[in-house]
Amino acid sequence: MTVSRRTALKAAAVVPLMRSVAGQERVAMYGLIGRMKAYSGKRDELAAILLESISDVPGCLSYVVAKDSKDPDSLWVTEVWESEADHKASLALTTIRDAITKGRPLIASFDEQHATEPIGGQGIKKGR
Repeated sequence: MTVSRRTALKAAAVVPLMRSVAGQERVAMYGLIGRMKAYSGKRDELAAILLESISDVPGCLSYVVAKDSKDPDSLWVTEVWESEADHKASLALTTIRDAITKGRPLIASFDEQHATEPIGGQGIKKGR
């Protein structure tokens, strides 16, 4: 059974969208950490599609694709966005939609998916 990225993201846990900072309302960053399993021998091809699609996407602070060290067909994707709304908006971009269409046939399953609320860290591009 193949699960679309959109379906997997809808199933992710909901994170709070707002928090108070020094008396001002501010949109919380939004993060996703997920493992996807490619069909046998297709992991590198899938990784290339994911990496090509994410260049200069508005609101994306960090997007890391990593090989699973124990499973030769799995990838971990770690994303940090300015907001959940920015992430949702990215799914409507032509480059992202094309990557989903191109990558979907290579995906055997989504093993894990976790929504997070990042609070900072090394490597997060901050325009905040």
